[in-house]
Amino acid sequence: MAGQLNPNLLLAVPLAPLAGSAIAGLLGTKFFGNVVGRKVSHTVTILGVLVAFVISFQTLLALLDGAEIYNATLYNWMTVGSLKLEIGFLVDNLTAMMMCVVTFVSLMVHIYTIGYMAEDEGYNRFFSYISLFTFSMLMLVMSNNFLQLFFGWEAVGLVSYLLIGFWYTRPTAIYANMKAFLVNRVGDFGFILGIGLLLAYAGSMNYMDVFAKKEELAKLMLPGTDWMLLTVACICLFIGAMGKSAQFPLHVWLPDSMEGPTPISALIHAATMVTAGIFMVTRMSPLFELSDTALSFVLVIGSITALFMGFLGIIQNDIKRVVAYSTLSQLGYMTVALGASAYSVAVFHLMTHAFFKALLFLGAGAVIIGMHHDQDIRNMGGLRKYMPITWITSLLGSLALIGTPFFAGFYSKDSIIEAVHETHIWGAGFANFAVLAGVFVTAFYSFRMYFLVFHGEERFGKAHDDHAHHVHHGDHDDEEVSADHHHGLAPGEKPHEAPWVVTLPLILLAIPSVLIGYFTIKPMLYGGFFKNIIAIGESHHAMEKLGEEFHSALAMGLHAFTSMPFILAVAGVVSAYYCYMVNPKVPAWFYNKFKAIYTLLDNKYYMDKFNEAVFARGARLIGNGLWQVGDRGLIDGLIVNGSAKVVGWFSAIIRHLQTGYIYHYAFVMILGVLGSLTWVLFRFAK
Repeated sequence: MAGQLNPNLLLAVPLAPLAGSAIAGLLGTKFFGNVVGRKVSHTVTILGVLVAFVISFQTLLALLDGAEIYNATLYNWMTVGSLKLEIGFLVDNLTAMMMCVVTFVSLMVHIYTIGYMAEDEGYNRFFSYISLFTFSMLMLVMSNNFLQLFFGWEAVGLVSYLLIGFWYTRPTAIYANMKAFLVNRVGDFGFILGIGLLLAYAGSMNYMDVFAKKEELAKLMLPGTDWMLLTVACICLFIGAMGKSAQFPLHVWLPDSMEGPTPISALIHAATMVTAGIFMVTRMSPLFELSDTALSFVLVIGSITALFMGFLGIIQNDIKRVVAYSTLSQLGYMTVALGASAYSVAVFHLMTHAFFKALLFLGAGAVIIGMHHDQDIRNMGGLRKYMPITWITSLLGSLALIGTPFFAGFYSKDSIIEAVHETHIWGAGFANFAVLAGVFVTAFYSFRMYFLVFHGEERFGKAHDDHAHHVHHGDHDDEEVSADHHHGLAPGEKPHEAPWVVTLPLILLAIPSVLIGYFTIKPMLYGGFFKNIIAIGESHHAMEKLGEEFHSALAMGLHAFTSMPFILAVAGVVSAYYCYMVNPKVPAWFYNKFKAIYTLLDNKYYMDKFNEAVFARGARLIGNGLWQVGDRGLIDGLIVNGSAKVVGWFSAIIRHLQTGYIYHYAFVMILGVLGSLTWVLFRFAK
């Protein structure tokens, strides 16, 4: 039986990566004259994240052993009246699990980066950024109040901006990081409105204080409307999650974020930052459970994202973009689980997805290295015999992604499908269709990529069309290159396996991608792992029904072979095999017959063009109008220049009266005396 958690050790979890980031970012860059070299930079940052992981894992074990939940203020930043702005930690099983996932995936990415970024001039800067990101994410998940949550929320967004635009000399990278930053600001505006509403009516920013007043908040209406205050607050909070977790229609930034180096795709856009919204809604479950309207909104948005983002993955030819759209789709699955009040299932899928999606991203990076920075899957094929470790680990990751029985992704993904089937709130019918159809779509695009990359004809080292070595906007690799730099393998060149610092993280991520679901499903979903942490309303019975049907992980895996999701997954794999290995003419036939649909998907449902035409152009139009009318016309023209002209006009008249001649002044004085006398006589005459 463990006692209490040590606050000093908990404080070391975020501060250790921060210290590593400071050393690499300050002493390892031109800022302080490159005092330390590459070896010191990657050593201190890896050591910092390793310390954070070890303490996080010990914390999780202590909590499982019966240690008390830690919820305390560490630093009182400011007191304004009755409002306290504090820095504090809430460390329970949910937090500890997130800490372990963040630090483990971050550790793998740090090790992987040694090999992937070996030739990059910004080596030390990159290590500083990813370590700083780890600190920011840990502050987010460990917070016990909305102030610190918002700090971590914005900090991960800022570091994501820096990482997406890491190669800042590329116009496309600058476009991508600005796009990510602006889209997230839209979501964050809703997020801070939600926090503001809760603060205004609960009078505190501490989670537990707000949760304690949830019944009172549930009775309030938003002033001037007939809307429930809690419904509006929860939807505003979820809009923040839509931006950070890339839900439709605020998803548009994530595919373009592939402009950044591959390691950050694994760290930020698969395992950590994009799951911040899922974690936040789970933490806020006591509030969301009091509003079926908010839950329906969450469910429908997640369903749209899960299905329609998966369709986009089918036509992608950039290896990283296929995985990126897969991430969007799986985030949709997590969001659907939140809407079905299956918060523990959402977090369970968050955990399993973190491992196998990080594995797939890092595997894609290893392929990019082996292919001499060619990312077009049409130029690959037959890599299995040249890159055996990358091949087998990528296969395991793909099997986990499509929900193959007994793999990690199977237990979490099938639990989501079952939970949606058992829920009855508005939108559940469409959600049930979306998550089932998404199984086939996921299997198809995942194994389309797998077969084109690792099997079939070797299409590398040959004379290609322009698309082969040409870098398209948004579809190029993670290497800053000049315009004439050669991409892809030259004739006669063969792919090669990546160095051990790249393959070791693949192996270490492949292990939980296969096993962790089997061993953790019972305690996390049907045990007491989230007891008194996640709240579920009395009218929401999805988790209760799942608990009645669950017997064991083994029984669930065996039963799956006769289930609809398994049949759909097999159908997706078989279809991909037939279309791309047996009869490659089929995709061409579909393209010719359904060119309109292909064009729609190729243009990503025209969301980018809509945003450009409506919001970007509208903002420019409004800005131009404000500049022309407000700035130039009103401020410069009327107030500044106008006042100057009035003064000049008045001065021009007055100066005619100031001639300097005495007789002029005497004449004016006489006129004044006559005028005064006339006025006096006129008054007396009355």
